[in-house]
Amino acid sequence: MLLIIVSFTNMFKYFTVLFCSFLIISCEYESFELEKDLQTPLASCIDGVAKIPGTDLEFSCLNYDLIGHVSLDEMDAEYGNDCWGWTDNSTGKEYAIMGLTNGTAFIDISDPVKPIYLGKLPTATTESSWRDMKVYKNYLYVVSEAIDHGLQIFDLTKLKVVDSPTVFSSDFSFNEFGQAHNIAINEDSGYAYIAGSCYQNSCKQDRSGSKGLYVLDLLNPLNPEAVIELPDFGYSHDIQVVNYKGPDINFFGEEIYIGSNENRVVFVNVSDKNNPVLISEFEYPEEVTNTEQYTHQAWLTKDQKYLFLGDELDELQIGCIESKGQNCDLVDNTKTYVVDVEDLKHPKLHYIYKSNLEGIDHNGYVNNTEFYLASYTNGLRVIDILNINQKNIFEIGFFDTYFEKEHSGAFNKVGQAKLLDPGGHDGRKGENIEYFNGAWSTYPFFKSENILISDINSGLFIVKKQN
Repeated sequence: MLLIIVSFTNMFKYFTVLFCSFLIISCEYESFELEKDLQTPLASCIDGVAKIPGTDLEFSCLNYDLIGHVSLDEMDAEYGNDCWGWTDNSTGKEYAIMGLTNGTAFIDISDPVKPIYLGKLPTATTESSWRDMKVYKNYLYVVSEAIDHGLQIFDLTKLKVVDSPTVFSSDFSFNEFGQAHNIAINEDSGYAYIAGSCYQNSCKQDRSGSKGLYVLDLLNPLNPEAVIELPDFGYSHDIQVVNYKGPDINFFGEEIYIGSNENRVVFVNVSDKNNPVLISEFEYPEEVTNTEQYTHQAWLTKDQKYLFLGDELDELQIGCIESKGQNCDLVDNTKTYVVDVEDLKHPKLHYIYKSNLEGIDHNGYVNNTEFYLASYTNGLRVIDILNINQKNIFEIGFFDTYFEKEHSGAFNKVGQAKLLDPGGHDGRKGENIEYFNGAWSTYPFFKSENILISDINSGLFIVKKQN
């Protein structure tokens, strides 16, 4: 009887200590979150302008504050490109990942007002302004248009112990392809999809050397296995892949590949890796083809009922690209196609959203009822899509990271030769047309609601909606 009492007493002490520890950790975490909420932004958006105190740097804005910034100079890079994010689930700390001409940068943004540049994973081969990255579990996967670059895989948990800027190395290099334009990862299925991959030294300007639908199994994250190599569906410039949970019951639960294929969008059922099946294609209606055309990137709404499609050239006059960028004019305001995909076999145009600004759109992502669009020289635009069924969507905020040429200098690099996209992948984005500057991409998925913007000329911006 005495033994039972003593054992019970010890157990009580153990659980008391455990409970108190939990309370302490919870309070510390809550205090950390409260402290972040109370931080003063680097530049508050007031009367349409966010001005960094003590400088002459100011940005056009609406409803979004500038929280923090990391310059290209600090990251030792000529230009920037894509971005993504990683959250360490063991600590809740958030990290920004930004593509650069010479590698991939890592930034600790757990204190977003004072972001810490942790270092860089250098490019696998040569420099390139095309670099794309995605995260699966605690691993980063990076592709590039750099010749013979392959796929770099990096263990992100290394970032936890960095105390000074570090030059990192890959944990594994997958070299069964040379260059590639993009990568998508379906985190629910554990498969990576490589966009625009080519055999080493086989990528031609017209992309005829593309592997097409090229899929890697990430069951072993540090040693992926290629399970599909099928050029039948054409060259995809960008991809989204989902385990389908949308309204079309014929495909519920299937793994659906959505490829932006230069002049159309393809929908492919990739559930059976031995037998991918083309479901349908969406092509532009005749009435909207009176400009240049390049189907660039698309993203589903949360309910998977609609697809937001961005075309990277459809604001430019026809013949602009063929003229090698001479006398190119914007002949339309920035527009985004909203595609109704309730019936995956018969996608149809639902609505064309037009902004009130001239400019070219690039990468766009949906989070809940908002569409976040990196729109080059117009910066980040945030669009309310709650009433998309009624074709009633509208801009609710923005943060313009782009500087006009007269403001160029240490903070940005406008006016120099650019190595960008789309089309030939030969080192000139849009034939060096000035409109291909500014915001390349955005990442709006952090729990903190901090939003990343990667700017080609000015580095990484962290912005947040005003309270």
